[in-house]
Amino acid sequence: MPTRSALSRLTAAMTALCCTVTALTTACDGDPARSPVQDMVARGPVPGAAELSQDAHGGSRFTTAGVADLRTGRRIRRTDRFRAGSITKTVVATVVLQLVAEGRLRLDEPVARRLPSREATALRRRGLTRNVTVRQLLTHTGGLFSYTDDRSFSRSFLGEGSAGHRFEPHTPGALVRTALSHRSYAPPGARYHYSNTDYLLLGMVIRQVTGRSYAAEARRRVLGPLHLTGTSFPGTRVTLPAPHGRAYTPSPRGPVDVTDLNPSVAGAAGELVSTLPDLNRFFAALLGGALLPPPELRAMRDTSASGGRYGMGLFPVRLPCGAVLWGHNGEISGSYVRAVGTADGRHVLTYRANTDTVPAEAEERLLSAEFC
Repeated sequence: MPTRSALSRLTAAMTALCCTVTALTTACDGDPARSPVQDMVARGPVPGAAELSQDAHGGSRFTTAGVADLRTGRRIRRTDRFRAGSITKTVVATVVLQLVAEGRLRLDEPVARRLPSREATALRRRGLTRNVTVRQLLTHTGGLFSYTDDRSFSRSFLGEGSAGHRFEPHTPGALVRTALSHRSYAPPGARYHYSNTDYLLLGMVIRQVTGRSYAAEARRRVLGPLHLTGTSFPGTRVTLPAPHGRAYTPSPRGPVDVTDLNPSVAGAAGELVSTLPDLNRFFAALLGGALLPPPELRAMRDTSASGGRYGMGLFPVRLPCGAVLWGHNGEISGSYVRAVGTADGRHVLTYRANTDTVPAEAEERLLSAEFC
């Protein structure tokens, strides 16, 4: 790994690099006003960042700054694979709402009816059998404790100890049992609280209803029809498909390479691997009505249960200029991504960084530059 001083010199040098590619021209420019992703890298600690937009007229723009690999200095490429984190939830919610549209599932039915017996029994012991509904899982209003909030689990697999545990496999059942060993945040339906446990359970619901895993159903219903060839559900595979850069998590010693990890720690809540073009295509199709009938798409954007914060696998992003976008973000060790679009899906943008988080100011600037 580079020394801290060498890393600082490399990062400073790479923030001077920016390349914007359009359908007709390629232009490199160090002006931050023309490259919000460069600002994202400059504000740091972000080794590399990239964005891909598609406007209502079909024009696209790819911009990258910094590096995909601190050792080689290679830049992020348009079709690089990366971990998309909680954007997995948008795909899972889409499959669930397709099942609702087909009459195979009801939003207001108790979720315990659609779970494997062991998880249903665990809910029953918590006194939640008849209360937590499919709708509440989708909107994060069921009150269930998020397994990622368990201190021991977080310390070992998400925090300081993750470097030594990132290859360990996890089962959805074990993760759910970790969650259900804690008291709920609130009674079902009482208030919004984002919980990764909710979408682990929805993954189980999909299997119980269809007889196939959420990954298999998503491939059949979403990835295949949209030709999302760069998108996959890796399961327990620890490596990323080619092509890809590296992924880094900050530490007191500098960035730590965490490219390889076992994504079963996230499962249906966050295991997805994708590309910038695939995520743009997915959100354009979803928001444009190609994946869900109008009633289910309206339900997906209904934020009344969460006080305006979250729908069903989507949430609104309100910009200072008054524009309202719809999308989701994703964060997993070594990767941060956000995909958003206008309500009709005609103008979409996905951006990513090869580290866990990005400065909020840089995100707002990037979105405002695109949509305001």
